[in-house]
Amino acid sequence: MLAFPSTYSIGITSLGYQVVWATLAQRRDVDVRRLFTDQGDPLHRRCDLFGLSLSWELDGPVLPDMLNRQRIPIWSAERGDKDPIVFGGGPVLTANPEPLAPFFDAVLLGDGEQLLPAFINALQSCRSAPREERLRLLSKVPGVYVPALYIPRYDNSGQLVGVDPIDADVPATVEKQTWRGNTLSHSAVITPDAAWPDIHMVEVVRSCPELCRFCLASYLTLPFRTASLDDGLIPAVEKGLMATRRLGLLGASVTQHPQFNDLLHWLDQDRFDDTRVSVSSVRAATVTPELGRILAKRGSRSLTIAIESGSQRMRELVNKKLSGEEIQAAASHAHQGGLKGLKLYGMVGLPSETDDDVDATAELLLNLKTSTKGLRFTLGVSTFVPKAQTPFQWQGVRPEAEKRLKRLAKRLKPKGIEFRPESYGWSVIQAILSRGDRRLAPVIAAVGESRESIGGWKKAYRAALNHELDPMPGPELPAPSPWSDLVQDTWEASRILPWTHLRGPLSEETLRNHRDLALERHGSEENRRVRPAGSSPED
Repeated sequence: MLAFPSTYSIGITSLGYQVVWATLAQRRDVDVRRLFTDQGDPLHRRCDLFGLSLSWELDGPVLPDMLNRQRIPIWSAERGDKDPIVFGGGPVLTANPEPLAPFFDAVLLGDGEQLLPAFINALQSCRSAPREERLRLLSKVPGVYVPALYIPRYDNSGQLVGVDPIDADVPATVEKQTWRGNTLSHSAVITPDAAWPDIHMVEVVRSCPELCRFCLASYLTLPFRTASLDDGLIPAVEKGLMATRRLGLLGASVTQHPQFNDLLHWLDQDRFDDTRVSVSSVRAATVTPELGRILAKRGSRSLTIAIESGSQRMRELVNKKLSGEEIQAAASHAHQGGLKGLKLYGMVGLPSETDDDVDATAELLLNLKTSTKGLRFTLGVSTFVPKAQTPFQWQGVRPEAEKRLKRLAKRLKPKGIEFRPESYGWSVIQAILSRGDRRLAPVIAAVGESRESIGGWKKAYRAALNHELDPMPGPELPAPSPWSDLVQDTWEASRILPWTHLRGPLSEETLRNHRDLALERHGSEENRRVRPAGSSPED
């Protein structure tokens, strides 16, 4: 059973989920069924494997409910030989699986192209073995993390001091696996019921060379890789266009593929006149009138660029190598090419940000609207959330961000700029799930159907702090960190991180150096907030 923690429409639009399903479905020794929160394939009489693909923190807490519905014990420690092996993968789990670790028997860290077949092969070699023996064998597969074989240690104050293997036969660390082939992924399913109907998605690049200091999509998936034009991209596009005439080119920075212009001009041929082409976010400095012309010709109405901030200081702080002039040029070129709209994405609450930096974002948008008549502007803004395995993982969510979202709305909405803010409250919950450790698992189990309410999360967390929740099986753990420590505080560089035993592309020292360099060069102040121990979710 391969599950996705959302509806069919959302799940089937996930390229990662599609690729995992297709990889399993192509094996003769695996009979895979799909499961979503609103529907699923007919169930097996017996389920040996239950997998979950997770790409967004707020989807993770759906897992206990999905396990309950399949009558699978939610805690790994309570499963027996006849219960399925519950495994998961995806960027959220690769970055920091610890809040969800007690629910999983195994977590696959990294790219699935080689890791998933190795995982299945290992399981097939020991199907009849006792459960504990199977889990120990899986722990020998590079990139497979078996949480039950690692024990977190805490000091008397409740501070994490290590995550150690239970014995010498278990690897001390688990390293993320990286696919280095010259082909990347593309759609295995094309359906009108997807969130993007009838689209064939092709992954053009993986990771991003820009290394914005907050960005999980860049740091976690290093190195930057590009699909071969002749051996990967063109065959993938040709295959998909046999089934649909809608094409999506995906990647964190698709226009930085060294042969992207060649691909674009190939799609400019007359035989693609009935094809609609869209691209995901592009780097502003790569936008040209020719790019706009071909995309407009192929049915795109708008282009999306990430600016992060209208403040040059903030862009330099996060390593966004982008000038105001380049943003202005991108808008002009998009308009010249015939596009009707430009979507920009930014953030508030970045480290050392001031109201002046936020005002600079408003000024930039207003100037763009004035200087580029006839182009429709949309600004999407999120609150900075610290992500594991990135340089800003030690920083906290800044409470000022909530007011700054309103500050932007007040300035931009009356001027005809569409403003799309993400919820500050849900950004706080994201931070808890991003920086938490295993002590968060009872909170996730307790929140249940209240997971769609911020108040439900605060209530469950407060109960955990007061030792009012049912403990999970296994060694007793202390209460979780105070709410403010997990959400708002800037952590000491010496702090032991919940994912300390998991190895990403870059070392913790390198990430720390990237952070320190950014703050030393461009940070006007460090916003450190340490609240009294035991402060509550309402504080």
